[in-house]
Amino acid sequence: MKLDELERFIIEAKSNTYVAGGEHTASSRKGSHDLEYIGGDWTYLDSYFGGTDFVGQETVWFKEEPVWSMCYYGQILEPDEIDAQRAGETILAALSAMYAQGRFLGGFSWSGPHGDYNDRSTGDVSAFEGIECIKRGSKSLYKLRYFGGLIKP
Repeated sequence: MKLDELERFIIEAKSNTYVAGGEHTASSRKGSHDLEYIGGDWTYLDSYFGGTDFVGQETVWFKEEPVWSMCYYGQILEPDEIDAQRAGETILAALSAMYAQGRFLGGFSWSGPHGDYNDRSTGDVSAFEGIECIKRGSKSLYKLRYFGGLIKP
């Protein structure tokens, strides 16, 4: 498995699941919402709990062996100023634009009608951490923390 192939697959999978409004698969854990994408020898599963405030894990398998994972926790910080629908619209539009650039890590900013989206991360596909947020002016309305990397036996 090559890292550039893994990264391309992750972007492809992310682009075809949550961002694309992909259909949910059967719940893998009691109460989870699951999105799956399969491409050749690769399988991707995004499994999360919650809605407005949520926690989840994305995992990639290569030839049925887990090789990569990312965990995340997101929350609405100012429910009087942004709701889950408007935050979701902002995130979907911003992530679509970032994935169109062929990446999912690194600095990225996007502005829309519900606020300014900003994503900052350190590391690369092998080991990384980051924060995405939506702000209006200097006020943080939504924040998500994430981290992940390669899984090694």
